[in-house]
Amino acid sequence: MPDNTMFSDLQLSEATLEAVRLLGFTEPTSIQSKTIPVMLNGYDIIAKAPTGTGKTVAFGIPILETIDEQAADLQALIMAPTRELALQITDDLTKLSATRPGIRITSIYGGQSIQVQLDQLRHHPQIVVATPGRLIDHLRRRTIHLSDVRIAVLDEADRMLDMGFVRDVRSILDRMPRVDQLTMFSATMSRAVMDISWIYQRDVVELTVEEDLENKPQIQQFYIQASGRERVQTIERLMKKEGFRKVIIFCNTKHTVESVDRQMRAIGSQSDCIHGDMRQSSREKVISAFRKGRISMLVATDVASRGLDIDQVDAVFNYDIPEENERYTHRIGRTGRAGREGLAYTFVHKLNQFRVEEIARATHSTILELDQSGLPVSAD
Repeated sequence: MPDNTMFSDLQLSEATLEAVRLLGFTEPTSIQSKTIPVMLNGYDIIAKAPTGTGKTVAFGIPILETIDEQAADLQALIMAPTRELALQITDDLTKLSATRPGIRITSIYGGQSIQVQLDQLRHHPQIVVATPGRLIDHLRRRTIHLSDVRIAVLDEADRMLDMGFVRDVRSILDRMPRVDQLTMFSATMSRAVMDISWIYQRDVVELTVEEDLENKPQIQQFYIQASGRERVQTIERLMKKEGFRKVIIFCNTKHTVESVDRQMRAIGSQSDCIHGDMRQSSREKVISAFRKGRISMLVATDVASRGLDIDQVDAVFNYDIPEENERYTHRIGRTGRAGREGLAYTFVHKLNQFRVEEIARATHSTILELDQSGLPVSAD
């Protein structure tokens, strides 16, 4: 497809084009313009693509174009490695199907009551978004049947398989005898991903979206020397100075997350927090409030650092410097999504400032020093 492809060039139904217009989209991203025509022609796909490039729309549009709205059968299954990503995909597909009142979409994942999910499944969704572990639970209970599934998607396939779901994924794929199309998206092409492709895919089209100017995160990176109390004050100062409306603050521990959230609230900030020990329903409420702009600060452990694609996050603050370089990359990747510009600030003290240099070398990044007012520090 040429670089100036529009959604109207992709031979889509009026219902889809209207949904796209309502969402404010005009030009498809690279992964969307490559994936949509191939899926509509019925080919299996294995796509290497970075996060934040619009993958849900890329596979969501062909699924919605194919679904029989009048049927009560489960026709499409999307698997995701985490409940956060499953919920995000469900939310995105629900918006994309707004012009198709007959479409029913359900997400099933661990951490939510089985009974709630049984109630949703009784409405006969045509599309299910699931994590592998909970889907296996339903299959064993015989509360879901995959015999009529025609389209299957594995999102973040590399991560899903790395998390130990290889056996579950293969068991699930084995239970879909009528599947016509299997599409896999992965940030890396690991041996485990290729094994699934070799066994289960036919007529495969391989797609690659590199991190070019269209989708590479455009993130300016800075570090600031500050103590604990100074860090809270600096975040508040930069929020006002830069006019940030939505920021994520990452901490290394649950205790620090709760402490920072309390301090932010104490100075009048619209803040809330998530961490792994919270009830799933509580985490979902906080993430929803942040996504909708009801709060401007999300204080989090790394539970939110990959898989969540929250629009228009102005900046990420590393209240604690992460111990692993990959974790740093995942954290700052929450801003600057799909080519948008973003800012990342990392707080350090003298004893761990060396980590900034390590991260900069490992990630081939430039990380500039600022003072606590946000001004550049002279290298002299």
